[in-house]
Amino acid sequence: MAHLNDGTLRRIVDDPDAITAPDREHYATCSECRARYDAMAEDARATAGLLAAVPSADFDAAAAYQRLQTRDITRPRFGLRLPILKPSSQRMVLVLAAVFVLAAVITASANVSQIFAPKTVKPVPVTVAELESLPDLSAYGTITWSKAPQPSLVPDAATAASIAGFPAPKAGSLPDTVSKTVSYAAMPQAVGVFTFSAAKAQAAAAAKGKTLPAMPAGMDGSTLTLTMGPAIVEIFGELPKSTDKTSHLNLPQLIIAESRTPSVTSSGVTVKELEDYLLAQPGISPQLAADIRAIGDPTTTLPIPVPVQYATSSKVTVQGVDGVALGDNTGVGAAVIWIKNDVFFVGGSLKQSDILSIADGLS
Repeated sequence: MAHLNDGTLRRIVDDPDAITAPDREHYATCSECRARYDAMAEDARATAGLLAAVPSADFDAAAAYQRLQTRDITRPRFGLRLPILKPSSQRMVLVLAAVFVLAAVITASANVSQIFAPKTVKPVPVTVAELESLPDLSAYGTITWSKAPQPSLVPDAATAASIAGFPAPKAGSLPDTVSKTVSYAAMPQAVGVFTFSAAKAQAAAAAKGKTLPAMPAGMDGSTLTLTMGPAIVEIFGELPKSTDKTSHLNLPQLIIAESRTPSVTSSGVTVKELEDYLLAQPGISPQLAADIRAIGDPTTTLPIPVPVQYATSSKVTVQGVDGVALGDNTGVGAAVIWIKNDVFFVGGSLKQSDILSIADGLS
């Protein structure tokens, strides 16, 4: 493998979790690349030290940013903002979720058993091209909901708690810029069973002129049972609306969410068969497959997909446990996700430092 280029090494300095597994493996074994990295890291530290010694600029950054927000912007801004998919591509959101959930289910035994109960989170870098090329896993079988997902807006925190079975998370002190108006949404527990169908998968692929690898013996007719929720979501302020037709979604001021950790049980397929089959599907790049395999223990790790063109990620400690932070301190947008018995999410159009402070203060 060729040596890593300067851009990749610099990205390791700024965001070590955003490089692909092959690049990470090369870096770990290449003394030349590590030496170049050390030089870049030292330059970065020296530059940061020089910038820290420069007096703060004497201007009203908040007012300037407010004027920028009110301008008629013809091109979408970047930050922690993901492209809203065209109607023909909206399935990618569900496909992406399915890929990571199914990739996590690689410890299935021949008998029904719980094989996914996450206790921590870990970022997985993805690109828009990888998202666009993911296969439609809904065509590989049939899903039946015994308890269908039924999220709904509710009038207050008490109603949300009655649906979820636990109280809404309480935020401590909030920045003065955050609205005191709070909207609530809640979802009761949902349970679905996905049944693999070799015939359905091959027929769907043939209709698109593609050929799928044959399902291993025992997978056809086997099931995955997903249990998720209940959950509560708190939305502070109004959800901003996009002003351009290419459509990018702005984050609201603040979102706080809590959900019971999801779990998956499996039957009729072995560990190796399930992993090899899912990651060998057309549309899943070798880099994405390698990054999923590099997660570690998939039975206890919840992968957090990070679109590398739109967001950066970093490992943080939240309420004494490991978490994944997205965004930065520009105020355009940031978020943090962690698991402490339940899955928690705090995000919005605030600085990362503010988001982390709110997350640490939740009760």
